[in-house]
Amino acid sequence: MKRWLALAVCLLIDGATLQRVLAQQPLPKPGGYLGVGVADIDEDRAKALKLPDAQGVEINVVTAGSPALKAGLLKGDVVLEFNGQRVEGTEQFIRMVRETPVGHKITLRILRNGAPQTVSAMVGPRPAREWLTPEGTYTLPDGTYTFTMPPMPAMPAMPTIPRMPRVPMDTPRPRLMWRNGSVGIEAESLSGQLAEYFGVKDGVLIRSVAKDSPAEKGGLKAGDVVVKVNGEAVTSPGEISSEVHGANAKRAIPFAVMRNHHELTMNVTVSDGWENLDSEER
Repeated sequence: MKRWLALAVCLLIDGATLQRVLAQQPLPKPGGYLGVGVADIDEDRAKALKLPDAQGVEINVVTAGSPALKAGLLKGDVVLEFNGQRVEGTEQFIRMVRETPVGHKITLRILRNGAPQTVSAMVGPRPAREWLTPEGTYTLPDGTYTFTMPPMPAMPAMPTIPRMPRVPMDTPRPRLMWRNGSVGIEAESLSGQLAEYFGVKDGVLIRSVAKDSPAEKGGLKAGDVVVKVNGEAVTSPGEISSEVHGANAKRAIPFAVMRNHHELTMNVTVSDGWENLDSEER
């Protein structure tokens, strides 16, 4: 999890930004360094270590290459005194190490396997602070930040996304109601399954015919499907209107219609003087 988190950070922000972010982190306190991890000693642990009372700190970690290792300190040693001062616990011991200037020699009185010993050590400088290793290393030497970009892993090949199958859909056309005063019909476009029901591929369905209109006199009826006007195929009420308006006045205009699955031709004479319905499209 840490590895992928580090990778995400590297991808999202550049090194300069990262340095500014890390610069806001608390700096390690300056001072001496011994290189040991210590734990407090309670009464039960004091009995196990054969101590007269619960004092001192027990070394549980000795860092490789540290001043403590060079001085011969071992895991399990109990530090009783620091430069002649009694050691009471971990916080006090850590503070005494930090407050010792780098390069100064200290004397520790320890207990090893129940036997007292005196050990001398040279306090060293605190090493650079490591934030993350080995994928990406963020260090803090002397209060400054450095950033090492981890190697980018090869991106796996993306799988081919299969094409979605085409689903046939019978999408109806928008219903367009049309009234024409010079012909006297109300009609709408027809397509899809409803067109197949009337025996056509597409056309214009006559919904109503006005009484005594040119359409009624020409023989058009509600339920007829107009497929041609004046020899031109029509698929919308607007196309019928265009053909009618383009024809000469008082001339019979042939309407090819499908009635009961039979195609018939009706001649409609358009009269400018007859207008029972307001012409409109809605």
